Amino acid sequence: MKILVINSGSSSIKYQLINMEDESVLAKGLVERIGIEGSRLEQEDSYGNEFEIVQDIPDHEVGMELVVNSLTDGDKGVISSVDEIEAVGHRVVQGGDSFDKSVVVTDEVKKEIDRWASLAPLHNPANLMGVEVCEKLMPHATQVVTFDSAFHQSMPEEVYMYALPYELYEKHSIRRYGAHGTSHKFVANQVAKEIGKDVEDLKIITCHLGNGASVTAVKNGKSYDTSMGLTPLEGLVMGTRCGDIDPAIVPFVMDKEDLSPQEMDHLMNKESGLLGVSGISSDMRDIVEGAENGNDKAKLAYNMFVYRVKKYIGSYVAAMNGVDAMVFTAGIGENAIGLREDICADLDYLGIKLDAEKNNVRGKAIEISTDDSKVKIFIIPTNEELVIARDTKELVAN
Repeated sequence: MKILVINSGSSSIKYQLINMEDESVLAKGLVERIGIEGSRLEQEDSYGNEFEIVQDIPDHEVGMELVVNSLTDGDKGVISSVDEIEAVGHRVVQGGDSFDKSVVVTDEVKKEIDRWASLAPLHNPANLMGVEVCEKLMPHATQVVTFDSAFHQSMPEEVYMYALPYELYEKHSIRRYGAHGTSHKFVANQVAKEIGKDVEDLKIITCHLGNGASVTAVKNGKSYDTSMGLTPLEGLVMGTRCGDIDPAIVPFVMDKEDLSPQEMDHLMNKESGLLGVSGISSDMRDIVEGAENGNDKAKLAYNMFVYRVKKYIGSYVAAMNGVDAMVFTAGIGENAIGLREDICADLDYLGIKLDAEKNNVRGKAIEISTDDSKVKIFIIPTNEELVIARDTKELVAN
């Protein structure tokens, strides 16, 4: 079975074609700048052969046609016909409380994706667009959707509810949903394999640290708590997102700066976080470089990021009454050597001890805890596409 995994963004399409017999990636690529000047497609096959197509890509339908043509190209493609693609698995950010697992696409499922778009306005409409384009271009293929929020549907009521009037939950479904669930689920299961135990017998803290970042407490294989909330704005300090703040700051700043709700939302989502504090960049590599060169605001942004992650780790150890393993993943988590060391510093009272020599690695699945650490610490590169492909295969088989 060959499965095409699609992550359709507002102006991009990321894709992987996976042979599920051995879970090998036959080809992966990116269509970017859709509807923008300078649009192009980049594709790489399993042998490392790369090519690029630069052309006008006005919309997602043209973009997906380009993907199909590239995969089936007589010289550079990896399959002879689009009919070889038996199913398409799509990433969808927000499924609200309607979905706790991946599902086959139906008209009702598409209506629900659209209904929850208000909680992910930059993502769900683009995700749905990808589904509808693939239905048109590949009517023979089964379409499946995997939700970033689904893994967190196992959170207890006292964890996901906000202390607002209950009627707001009943009327508007205001509660914590979390995100990055596909990534947290994958790395937690990989850690269990590394340890050689069933994930249902473990307490794991998963740190998905990228431009968007979240921490999850995985208890007995299920999400028990996670740092993101109704939207991905809650929780950690991120690239451009503020994370946790006093809610009273919102009306206060709106009044003082004469901002509309939309402008305030933009400030918290796009102008805050590492970028807002440092004033130089949202990229952790630039922040580290700035801090090393004596930029005090960059150093402050770095310290705030580290502290917030450390605080969530401590709170999740308390919430789960212990922890067996901790894992770092995503762009920052997999590659920021010094940052991992700083996060784990002074956590030895919890049995968390990082080995500096083992930790001197980037983007590799490896244990980085000391031999006497009570808590196993890992780096696990995330693979959300494989989770989506596995879920898709299971649904097609059933």
